[in-house]
Amino acid sequence: MRAVWHPSPNFGPRRDGLQPELVVLHYTGMKTTQAALQRLCDPAFEVSAHYLISPQGALFLLVAEDQRAWHAGAGQWCGRSDVNSRSLGVELANRGDRPFSHVQMIALETLLRQILERWRIAPVDVIAHSDMAPDRKEDPGARFDWRRLALQGLALWPEGLGQDRPLRDSLDAIGYPDAAPDKRLQAFRLRFRPWGQGPECAQDRMRAAAVADGIIAARR
Repeated sequence: MRAVWHPSPNFGPRRDGLQPELVVLHYTGMKTTQAALQRLCDPAFEVSAHYLISPQGALFLLVAEDQRAWHAGAGQWCGRSDVNSRSLGVELANRGDRPFSHVQMIALETLLRQILERWRIAPVDVIAHSDMAPDRKEDPGARFDWRRLALQGLALWPEGLGQDRPLRDSLDAIGYPDAAPDKRLQAFRLRFRPWGQGPECAQDRMRAAAVADGIIAARR
């Protein structure tokens, strides 16, 4: 898939010899693709990503994959910090209040296939920004179709429910960092149970157990 080179000055070398082992998906939260491009390429804001995909399916390369883009910020995943040095960041131009377009998803799927093959990243390691920073981020949000990616082998989405066991244990096993319980629950629901509402319930616990079991199996 051919990308339009639109370089951002907001990057640096990956630290400690780290290479991409995660893909972090985001939404821009901005009104237009052009506004997002300007923000991601403005040195005053000190943010960037490797790729940006428009609702029309246009793909922009902002930072070379071997460099450290500034997209993830503070957070952890599976106990690993400096997610920027360990990941590739993909921004989807979307305000967060509407579905992602079909052509945008096709472009993302094509890109993910290439990235996962190029860097030997497992589908289980394609994550949401909200996964690694549950106390401050919500993207790509409840309207993003993770199941669609999983059906193509590009992400994890276990079907069904597991045993009713403590939610904290399952979220730890999945890889969520420490955060307030309500924030962890919100991040989990955004990713794996977007229809969930209200206080924690048995459906949350059983769904989280299924996800944890699926991740443990995938990492063996």
